Amino acid sequence: MDYKNAGVDIEAGYRSVELMKEHIKKTMRPEVMTNIGGFSGAFSANALKQMENPTLVSGTDGVGTKLKLAFLMDRHDTIGIDCVAMCVNDIACAGGEPLFFLDYIACGKNRPEKIAEIVKGVAEGCAQAGAALIGGETAEMPGFYPEDEYDLAGFAVGVVDAKDMITGQTVKENDVLIGIASSGVHSNGFSLVRRVFEMTRERLDTYEEELGTTLGEALLAPTKIYVKALKHIKECGVTIKACSHITGGGFYENIPRMLPEGMCAQIEKDSYPIPPIFRMLAREGKVSEKGMYNTYNMGIGMVIAVDPKDASAAMAAIEAAGETCYRIGKTVAGEKGVCLC
Repeated sequence: MDYKNAGVDIEAGYRSVELMKEHIKKTMRPEVMTNIGGFSGAFSANALKQMENPTLVSGTDGVGTKLKLAFLMDRHDTIGIDCVAMCVNDIACAGGEPLFFLDYIACGKNRPEKIAEIVKGVAEGCAQAGAALIGGETAEMPGFYPEDEYDLAGFAVGVVDAKDMITGQTVKENDVLIGIASSGVHSNGFSLVRRVFEMTRERLDTYEEELGTTLGEALLAPTKIYVKALKHIKECGVTIKACSHITGGGFYENIPRMLPEGMCAQIEKDSYPIPPIFRMLAREGKVSEKGMYNTYNMGIGMVIAVDPKDASAAMAAIEAAGETCYRIGKTVAGEKGVCLC
């Protein structure tokens, strides 16, 4: 008896690392001081000396049950983008610049080519965010996970000068709320998605005229990474007063998190087009309107608050970064929360 016979293939682990390296290379930053394969990742802090009060911000998350779709469709090259997005978008909400990222993959059986596909997506997400992929872990856990399944989680660290942190404390009445478009369902609410739609390969491969693609492709579309868009806003001289990443809990849970006490977000539902995937979810699942806005991003992946005089410049900066945005409402005095009208 040996470790391989017990279900853990060390050689497959070595091969996985070798296959990853080509993808990881494109995420490197000058501050990275170690190579992949070491016991830890080292990142120089010299660049932080230029800040008055450098403050580290961090985020950690996974992809949730969206992974079940990747298993069914045998598509593993974009799920890593979701993992990175869930972490770096939270860092960007604080005004932070993502510096580096580490991933954790736990699987029932290490299939090097599949692991490399997952990491390819992670590396793509890191490249979009400007973060270095400086390390990670692939754990082969036979008997704990089915052979063809895995879990994926990540951890990111960023930095912001304390004076530039986005805290929401300066939000006042009549500030403009700008919504940046999502790419679809992103990475939340998939336990409900899997109850609404039949989770078979045949159903996921069905072309839906309403969606302009197959159901599976629409659902698997990777989460948008908003780091570049928020950076563009800052570079054009606009101060983002508050920022919210619309994840699990939708509008009702996430938008209030960016507001100070005594301020309410008034959102105009007709101010932007709701993507067809959400209309299909609501219709086929008989989900109430409140249930939808309390679970999904409904087409808006990030919401920011700016001074009215800065709204046009902020929207121009977002569009220059390649994203679509809408003026979706304003702040009003009242109990902290969200009002949809």
